[in-house]
Amino acid sequence: MNLRADILVLGLTAGVVGSLVGGLMLGVGLGLVVQGVHIAWLLVLPAAPVAGGLGYLLAKRLVARLQADGAMERG
Repeated sequence: MNLRADILVLGLTAGVVGSLVGGLMLGVGLGLVVQGVHIAWLLVLPAAPVAGGLGYLLAKRLVARLQADGAMERG
């Protein structure tokens, strides 16, 4: 795949995975908080940073793969 297609797939994958994981953490955490389980705030508060972190890890993996293939030069 070329660089443009790789970046497009990265954006779509990071968006979908981040939304699913972050939304699941937020939904389950808020459901438990409403029921009085206050320790569930530990699921609610890091939901967005975890979702963003997954996108960051996917981007780092793409960069490493492109550098190994020689498709991207540092400079």
